Amino acid sequence: MSRRSWAEPFKIKMVEPLQMTTPEERERAIAEAGYNTFLLRSRDVYIDLLTDSGTSAMSDRQWAGMMLGDEAYAGSENYYHLEEVVRRYYGYRHVVPTHQGRGAEHMLSRMLIKPGDVVPGNMYFTTTRAHQELAGGRFADVICDAAHDASSEAPFKGNVDLEKFERLVAKVGAARIPYFCLQCCVNMAGGQPVSLGNIEAVSAACRRHGIRLMLDATRAVENAWFIQQREPGYASWSIADILLRICSFTDGCTNSAKKDCLVNIGGFLCLNDDALAEEARNLVVLFEGLHTYGGLAGRDLEAMAIGITESVRQEHIHARVGQVEYLGDLLTRAGVPIVRPVGGHGIFINAAEFLDHMPREEFPAQALAAALYIDSGVRAMERGAVSAGRDADTGKNIYPSLELVRLTIPRRVYTQAHMDVTAESVISLFENRSRVSGLRMTFEPKYLRFFQARFEPVHPSGRVLDRAGAGR
Repeated sequence: MSRRSWAEPFKIKMVEPLQMTTPEERERAIAEAGYNTFLLRSRDVYIDLLTDSGTSAMSDRQWAGMMLGDEAYAGSENYYHLEEVVRRYYGYRHVVPTHQGRGAEHMLSRMLIKPGDVVPGNMYFTTTRAHQELAGGRFADVICDAAHDASSEAPFKGNVDLEKFERLVAKVGAARIPYFCLQCCVNMAGGQPVSLGNIEAVSAACRRHGIRLMLDATRAVENAWFIQQREPGYASWSIADILLRICSFTDGCTNSAKKDCLVNIGGFLCLNDDALAEEARNLVVLFEGLHTYGGLAGRDLEAMAIGITESVRQEHIHARVGQVEYLGDLLTRAGVPIVRPVGGHGIFINAAEFLDHMPREEFPAQALAAALYIDSGVRAMERGAVSAGRDADTGKNIYPSLELVRLTIPRRVYTQAHMDVTAESVISLFENRSRVSGLRMTFEPKYLRFFQARFEPVHPSGRVLDRAGAGR
């Protein structure tokens, strides 16, 4: 019998109208935004694949839970519900809510990093590295080599290269390493997961050297799905049990709840160490809010608690990753170069290969994201040289091995038809890729430049996309 089709494990109760603009309107909009998709107004976007952060659709139970928000300044009942749920599914002793994930990253970096410290990890993430550097530290990448190869079909390209880690410890000394930053479903590598076997091995290595192991659990639920599907011995395990197992090897975590946890705002810092947790509760009062609300309304805490419970359900995560794989299959069949295998939260187009006529100095991923918006109103984002920033010592642009455009799929928001429209636009651009021109940067902010940098086309026509023969 042939494999049956699957459907989303929900039905639509409320809709938000979308409006398609004309190519001329989109050309004006992207020019006004300095060819940076982050600076577009959402009203000018047709299908928004900029990020999966805070863009999920909440369930009827989450919305109902928000009506039960206990907005007491101290000791909100919703905090205690969240604490109970996080302990149940993530397993950590102490839970400190924050307004979002970078609030947790800020506190962790401030507590543990001293000037001159080195923080190893399986590829950097932008905000995480920024907080580590602001605290006086330096990030050191010890991810496996396969992560830098977009075409590699290795099932766990997020894995740590333990030999690289051991060489780093020998070079800088364990005393200069405050913690190891282990990321699930590594974002900058294309959403690539880490195996449980590798997590356990990293944990053992950290224990030998007396180094804390801190998890970026932002997409740990998606990582649990890949372990269940790809790692021998876990096919019969539940997502909840695998998630708990992942966390059991670590000393704490930061979490942007705006992803896996299915809410529009929120995050948390988890710790097992009593003294560190007490310090975190002191810091959260300074930077976020009282330790029982962390900068969030009680109703947001309640929605987060319910969202965590929904996130570990097999039918949810199957449909969530399945939609990403559906888009990936469409593009792969058309020959579009993407990061393989498909990750959990989006499709990452290999922009350097897609636009192989364009030098890296002209920011091909940034240019491709702008061209995609002009072609169809689909908003994606750059994950390449613009995101990588500049070398702290030389001030020169960093050109990472992966120059990517991320098509990030919000959870429970779009239908397969939206994926079809997106694929058609990407494929059309690929067939007419010689019509895409590069960009030069005209404004660069001090921190996290990809959010606010501005660009202009290098082509004399002043266009990033010659629409003759392409577009809708």
